[in-house]
Amino acid sequence: MIKRLNKALPALLLGIVLYGLLVQFIGVWFVKDKLLYSTGLWIGIAMAMGMAIHIAVVIEDAIALNGENHAKNKIVAWSLLRYMIVVIIFFVTLKFRLGNVLMEFVGVMGLKAAAYLQPFIHRVLYGSEGEEKPSENSTVI
Repeated sequence: MIKRLNKALPALLLGIVLYGLLVQFIGVWFVKDKLLYSTGLWIGIAMAMGMAIHIAVVIEDAIALNGENHAKNKIVAWSLLRYMIVVIIFFVTLKFRLGNVLMEFVGVMGLKAAAYLQPFIHRVLYGSEGEEKPSENSTVI
């Protein structure tokens, strides 16, 4: 389903998760409160993945619209709503001590890191032509 929405989205989501695993395994050894570190990071990673999917949906919807002004207004409105939700989640995390807010921000930045890594991950997954690699059990007719 995600691949039908946007062909680059699976590689982007995989990049976010790989970034999260890397930050988790490297950083957890250097902090005193490992639980807050981890929960903050993974709340941020979850937000980054949600933002990536939401951005893909909004872009797909905007492309389907006929008017350029209407599409632009819709993209701006959804972007503002998305960022307001992120800020609200930050405040909820801070208020109820659900995680380390700095690590939550580092997790959200996984979207940025994955965007830079996405072409490499896409090339590894699908080859240089951009098409899916055939499995070893598939037969070519």
